[in-house]
Amino acid sequence: MPAVTPSRSRTWLRLAALALLLAGGWWLARVTGLSSQLTTDRLRETVAAAGGWALVVFVALFAVGLLVQVPGVVFLLLARVVWGPLEAFLIGYAGAVLASAIVFAVVRGIGGAPLAEVRWPPAKAVLAGLERRPVLSVALLRTVLILTPPLNYALALSKLRHRDHLLGSALGLLVPVCAVMFLSEGALALLRSLGN
Repeated sequence: MPAVTPSRSRTWLRLAALALLLAGGWWLARVTGLSSQLTTDRLRETVAAAGGWALVVFVALFAVGLLVQVPGVVFLLLARVVWGPLEAFLIGYAGAVLASAIVFAVVRGIGGAPLAEVRWPPAKAVLAGLERRPVLSVALLRTVLILTPPLNYALALSKLRHRDHLLGSALGLLVPVCAVMFLSEGALALLRSLGN
């Protein structure tokens, strides 16, 4: 059995710390009842009660939600329920970019970049594409997968630079956030008409 190098040992410790953060956040949300409070109505009340701090509270909730594996679309829909379509698009888009950047920084800070050391050939091929064209790769991934929790973590654990992640996310989130905001408007109008 090969000896464990200090570098590899440090990588495992960082990943264990990240796993503990995730498990601890999930457990805390369950024990305190916070997970049962993650409804659109409750989140809307929390944001509305924040008054002048509503945008800061929204981005903080968005980032914490992404960290504990809540799909980002939930927060985009929350923005649409709280604000009008254009306002919701601007706030939701800015919130999505900022929240994904915060999650990237936190996960990278705790977990490091262990995916840079992957040796499995299929995974290496995927990561090589990310290294060759980082901004384009992130933009395409964000366009298709938006803010799915596994993507947020995988990008942070790769050796992608913060700047490339931010630029790629800003480009890739534009169309899906727009679609969520304006398609949800159509769905809301349909529901209103069915209710009358």
